[in-house]
Amino acid sequence: MAENATDTVLVGPHLTPDENEFPFGYPTSICQSTPEPKYLCCGCHNVLKKALQTLCGHRYCSACLSWIVRISKNPICSRCKEENPQTVGDESFLSEEKTHECGGISLKDHKQTVTKISTEEKDGLVPIEVQGMCSFADIGCSFKGSQEMVKEHEVSSLPEHLRLLLELVSQVKAHNREKKVSGFSHAKPSGKPLERNLSDLQLQGAVEINGDLEADCFRAASSDSEEELALQRFMKEKLLAELQEKLLVFENIVTVLNKEVEVSHLAIVASVHQSGLTQDLILSLEQRVIDLQQTLAQKDLALTKLEQSLHLLEEASYDGVYLWKITNFTRRCHESACGRMISQFSPAFYTARYGYKLCLRIYFNGDGTGKGTHLSLFIVVMKGEYDALLEWPFRNKVTFMLLDQNNREHVIDSFHPDLTSGSFQRPQGESNIASGRPMFFPLNKLQSPKHAYVKDDTVFLKCVIETNS
Repeated sequence: MAENATDTVLVGPHLTPDENEFPFGYPTSICQSTPEPKYLCCGCHNVLKKALQTLCGHRYCSACLSWIVRISKNPICSRCKEENPQTVGDESFLSEEKTHECGGISLKDHKQTVTKISTEEKDGLVPIEVQGMCSFADIGCSFKGSQEMVKEHEVSSLPEHLRLLLELVSQVKAHNREKKVSGFSHAKPSGKPLERNLSDLQLQGAVEINGDLEADCFRAASSDSEEELALQRFMKEKLLAELQEKLLVFENIVTVLNKEVEVSHLAIVASVHQSGLTQDLILSLEQRVIDLQQTLAQKDLALTKLEQSLHLLEEASYDGVYLWKITNFTRRCHESACGRMISQFSPAFYTARYGYKLCLRIYFNGDGTGKGTHLSLFIVVMKGEYDALLEWPFRNKVTFMLLDQNNREHVIDSFHPDLTSGSFQRPQGESNIASGRPMFFPLNKLQSPKHAYVKDDTVFLKCVIETNS
């Protein structure tokens, strides 16, 4: 009895926390009175659990200290900063390595401390004038204490009180049997003490009754006496009332949960709808991006063509004279001999600003009768923008020149167009068939020591179109 009363003083009947339930400190609610500051963690401000003492002398829960050190780049003791920020030194820096175990309070140690404090309260801290007795003192309970302590004791010690009450019922039953055997006709003992104790028992509140203990009580008291029937009826009514109260609580919980489920369902439907709208928007934006990429590619292609046209216009000649510079001549001759590049076209040039549009075509390894032995050079009549205003067939004299870069002896070859040839008629396509000199210059004379036809791997070809103006 005394041990149960001591545990009940500061630790409530429903507060039996497991150590895993509180990863940091224990809540101060497990104590009826406010614990001393030395029993509280400087981090979570709860009752210490697996306490560690730092170099500065302050105490932290093991989990709290580990968490503070892990999340802080420069962890400093919070209690040191609160007490005197000016004196914060190296000992105030927190580190798990620089701590040691101390009198920190685990749940077990806390209960021992509670026992000690409650004993002191029993011995002298509770004034005599405010001490009270248990309502079941008439049936043998000897507990004394403050009013609040008595209430806690009556709630937590109900099984013990039932046991005392059953002993009283058994004694009354035995006493009645003795009277029947002896033949005495004395009146039955008054049931008022029992009724009064039953009334006190009814005031204990909604405390859960252990089913096994109730069954044992009913099996032990199998007599049909009025006291036992009253006790059974009271216990059943009390249990039924508690079950009805719990049922009402559960019904309220179910109602709340149904409302929450309905709200969650509506939220999910709205989220799914919004997700569908978002997905449609994403698809629309993706298609828009694809369209813009295609438009950008088309613009890039058009820009490239414009740049090429501008480059050709910058290099174009409008007086019937065109000078063609061919670089990397040796490589081009090799590629032509290997068949990778048979010929090459020059940029376009014109006989006048609105005249014929022409270009040159060279075969580095020869073509036709000059294949493999000579450079072949041809003139190509191209389709121009002003062909409708020009005279056809093309009849202007053409002169080809291979320039000696030492300005000693240029190679010159001229000819008049064959007016019956399709090469000099008005072009129907982009250009006509090339016509010119298949044996323009022997390949074996290109590297002549007297002439610089090829110099710095570069060749200069010149074409002059005779104009009537």
